Amino acid sequence: MVPESLKNLEKEVQQCKNCPLYLSRNNIVFSDGYFGAKIMLIGEAPGADEDKQGKPFVGRAGKLLNEFLKAAGINREKDLYIVNTLKCRPPKNAKPTKEQKTACEKFLNAQIDIIKPKIIVLCGATAMESFLDKKLKISKVRGQIFENIKNYKGIKFIPILHPSYLLRQHSTDVGSPRDLTLKDLIMIKKTALG
Repeated sequence: MVPESLKNLEKEVQQCKNCPLYLSRNNIVFSDGYFGAKIMLIGEAPGADEDKQGKPFVGRAGKLLNEFLKAAGINREKDLYIVNTLKCRPPKNAKPTKEQKTACEKFLNAQIDIIKPKIIVLCGATAMESFLDKKLKISKVRGQIFENIKNYKGIKFIPILHPSYLLRQHSTDVGSPRDLTLKDLIMIKKTALG
């Protein structure tokens, strides 16, 4: 059963007018997956498909993510709790602004506090920049474990490449972005689930 605190937070997000994005959204995109999961995956922001369905990672990038999760042995419905840095779609899928991220930050932090994941997967540069040094390049730090981030003692943060980037990278050769992402997800599964 979903905790009351999570239900109340979702209601609060539905009423949110902290930034102008509420004017153009069809739906908030609160979360997907299991609230008791040890792994939380944080993406960037909803796209058009997510805005229509009210769930994160349901478009082309989401379908590719699902393929990688399955190949790594991670069950999206049981092993993951999925959220975005933004709860509303930016126009034309623009990269979230600092103001938009600040407007949603308290909701994201509350989700982390309620879920208490063992690992937070930072999916893409935008999610990574919300928690790690903005000078870091995701291509250089993907798959690395970061600890003692902000107020989240005991949670491991692991950046991975965003599946929208992988849609443009078709090679599965050893050392390719797709190969590295699969290896990262396998490592995440072993670290979180044994």
